[in-house]
Amino acid sequence: MFKLGFDNDKYLKLQSEKIRERINLFGGKLYLEFGGKLFDDFHASRVLPGFAPDSKIKMLIELRDEAEIIIAINTADIEKNKVRGDIGITYDLDVLRLIDAFRGYGLYVGSVVMTRYKDNSAAEAFKKKLEKLGIKVYKHYGIAGYPYDIPFIASDDGFGKNEYAETSRSLVVVTAPGPGSGKMATCLSQIYHENKRGIKSGYAKFETFPIWNLPLSHPVNLAYEAATADLADVNMIDPFHLEAYGVTTVNYNRDVEVFPVLRSMLKGILGECPYQSPTDMGVNMAGFAIYDDEAVCRAARSEIIRRYYSALCKLRKGGESEVEVHKIELLLRQLSIDVDTERKCVNAALERAEETDSPAAAVELDDGRVVTGKTSALLGASAAVILNALKALAGIPKEKDIISEHILKPIQRLKTENLGNHNPRLHTDEVLIALSVSAVYDDDAKRAIEALPLLKNAEVHSTVILSQVDESTFRKLGMHLSCEPKYQTKKLYHK
Repeated sequence: MFKLGFDNDKYLKLQSEKIRERINLFGGKLYLEFGGKLFDDFHASRVLPGFAPDSKIKMLIELRDEAEIIIAINTADIEKNKVRGDIGITYDLDVLRLIDAFRGYGLYVGSVVMTRYKDNSAAEAFKKKLEKLGIKVYKHYGIAGYPYDIPFIASDDGFGKNEYAETSRSLVVVTAPGPGSGKMATCLSQIYHENKRGIKSGYAKFETFPIWNLPLSHPVNLAYEAATADLADVNMIDPFHLEAYGVTTVNYNRDVEVFPVLRSMLKGILGECPYQSPTDMGVNMAGFAIYDDEAVCRAARSEIIRRYYSALCKLRKGGESEVEVHKIELLLRQLSIDVDTERKCVNAALERAEETDSPAAAVELDDGRVVTGKTSALLGASAAVILNALKALAGIPKEKDIISEHILKPIQRLKTENLGNHNPRLHTDEVLIALSVSAVYDDDAKRAIEALPLLKNAEVHSTVILSQVDESTFRKLGMHLSCEPKYQTKKLYHK
């Protein structure tokens, strides 16, 4: 059952105050690394129920006259077509989406930095594409010995080889499509070049996870490890903070590893480093906005289970994610999570599939009811379970047809006879369009459509890997999806 546990208004207030405080610390220029997602942080909204996905962008809008944005993307992610798991598009396409979104909010995007640059056709093609669109692109290279060989890194042969991204505003926000994109290295390289030009600049970090003032083994922090299992990130006690203040806080390995670099560079720029630890350089106030720890823990445990199924599906699709799977399995054991008992929709879907000898799906509604859907001649299991869930929410008997065959049959004919599809069954988006048409003259269909918002935050499980269309529909409805790592057919090619 979905339950709120996070005060978003309190978070916005505390976070805005903290950022303004940090900006005032540096008199010239601030590079602010924004970790996670800026305006669509769905991971945070899932593990911190009550967190608004666009919280960060709301704070930036207040500073838009003095802020500009640099987007960093790792060229290796371009080459391997890395996909954002939450919205299902590749990182390079997400850069374009981010630029459009920022501009839509009235925010200025100054440039794109391609990090760990290596010559390859995919990266070069993307660079040319951006430049044709009028976007400035700069290359930053991998540095031998990073982040340990500080004298070499902070030299003309280290950061000095990177191209300097021209900026014009006092607050430079560095963001990226996802983790591992080189945001911190971009900030540090820019600070190095600013210093060479006699411009004083500083650095701060806005990273939601891990939450520094929650325990290391708190489910929210472990859910972050599950989300970044493909990066081999590890949460750890911040040793610098413990030594400086005698206080235990949580950070993660990459920030701890790079902190000596940051401290050394800031000493060279400012004469002294204002930070005693990686925790000091952060501006994350999320932990202070949690008011129901039980609700947050339950949401985080559910997220780890979903991440586990996602990793299994990636492995089934041919991805190199065995390490990712094993790491999340360890997290499940660490929290004593029993998938069968904690995710009710899993067993319900599997039992329905066994009964019908065909793919099935199940939805756990907010009130605890579990609704199933089977594959039929008219509908795929995903479409069927959405209809059945809407009937349950609207108080419509399950056996009642709320979409006439007079509407369904022409759509099937269109698919098979005109559009060349071999499968006549309707996808989730098609059945929702058909339901909308029915709602014009059918009161039950209208009630079902009106119940759509109630599907948000419902848990759904499919016994097969779904098409991108069905995955996208569940995502747009705000439903939390997991799938068994198997395909519906034994074909080698799957759309």
